[in-house]
Amino acid sequence: MSAEQTLTEHTSAVPAPGDILLEVDGLTKHFPVMGGFPFKRQVGAVQAVDGVSFNVREGESLGLVGESGCGKSTTGRLLTRLLEPTGGSVKYKGQDITHASRKELAPIRSEIQMIFQDPYSSLNPRHTVGTIISGPMEINNINPPGGREARVKELLEIVGLNPEHFNRFPHEFSGGQRQRIGVARALALNPKLIIADEPVSALDVSIQAQVVNLLQGLQRELGIAFVFIAHDLSIVRHFSQRVAVMYLGKVVEIADRDSLYTKPRHPYTHALLSAAPDADPDSATTERIRLTGDVPSPLNPPSGCRFRTRCWKAQEKCATEEPPLIQLGGNAEGHLTACHFPEDAPEARAPKPAAKADTVPAPKGAKD
Repeated sequence: MSAEQTLTEHTSAVPAPGDILLEVDGLTKHFPVMGGFPFKRQVGAVQAVDGVSFNVREGESLGLVGESGCGKSTTGRLLTRLLEPTGGSVKYKGQDITHASRKELAPIRSEIQMIFQDPYSSLNPRHTVGTIISGPMEINNINPPGGREARVKELLEIVGLNPEHFNRFPHEFSGGQRQRIGVARALALNPKLIIADEPVSALDVSIQAQVVNLLQGLQRELGIAFVFIAHDLSIVRHFSQRVAVMYLGKVVEIADRDSLYTKPRHPYTHALLSAAPDADPDSATTERIRLTGDVPSPLNPPSGCRFRTRCWKAQEKCATEEPPLIQLGGNAEGHLTACHFPEDAPEARAPKPAAKADTVPAPKGAKD
C-alpha cells in the first residue's frame, strides 16, 4: 500500500493563499573546497544551490522535489538562515534577511521554524519532552498565559500525544511520536512559515500518512505556510498547492500541483514523474523514462543547461546558453519552465528511445 492510498482526504479546503510572505531571488550557496598544503587554498566550490528563485504566500504550501543531492535541504537551511547564503536574496514580509545579523533576525526567528528530517538526531536525548518543546519559549523569553508547562501540554495534545508524557525522554517514543514532538517544538512560537525538510522520509508508510495529515490539518486550522521538502511525489501531490522541481542546484520547473503533474513541460520533470510507482496497475499506461549516466558533480556542473548531459532533447544551444525560468506560450498562468526545447504539447508523454534516455514499458502488474 502506498502513502498516497493511506492519506485521508480532508473535506474542508486549505485556505486560499494571501500576500507574498517569502521572496527568494537568485539564492546561491557554494561550499569552498580546500586543497594544497596545508589545505589553506581554495581549489574549487561545491555549487549546492545556484540561482534559485521562488516565492511563498501566506497560508500556502510549496513542495520542493528532486533527486538526492539536488540542493533541496540546503535551500531549506538557507531560508531559515541556518546557513549563510553566498549570493542572492531572501525577503520575509518585504524585509531583506539575506545577511541580517543575529540581532536583526531575533524578531523574525519565532516566525520561521523548521522540522528536521531525522526524528532521532533532531531531539536532545538528555532533555525531557517538556524541556525540548519549551526551549524555544525560554530562548525568546515568552511566557504564555497559564505558564510554559501548560502550553507544552497543549501542544502535545494538538499533535496527538499524551500531555502526561511531559516528563518522558525521547528514547521512550517511536519514530512517528518523535517527529510529532518535533512538530510541537516548531509550533511553540506560533510561526507563520515552517520549513519541513523531508519530515516523513525516515518513517513507515502508515506513520507517514499520520504525520502528513497532521501537518495538513495544522495548515488548514492555523493558516501556516509550508515549504515542504520531499522526494516522495505522491506525498507532495497530496500536501502541496504548488511544486518546484530542482535539479543540480537549480529550479527547472515550478507550477501549481495539477499543471505540473498532468502537463509537465521540462524533460526532467517527465522523467521524475515517470519513475514514481503507481498503485493502480490499470492506470500504468505511460512509459517509464530511464535516464542514462549519473548526475554530474556540483563541483563542475555542465555549461548551459545542467540537465543536457542526460536529456534526449539536448542540442548545441543547450550547451552554450542557460535556459531562463520563464512562462512559456500556451502554458498555464504561473507555470514556469527552464528549457530551450520543452514538451511541445501538454499531452506529450515519454519520448521514443534515444541516445540519451531509454524507455521501459511499465510492468502490467506494477505495485509499490
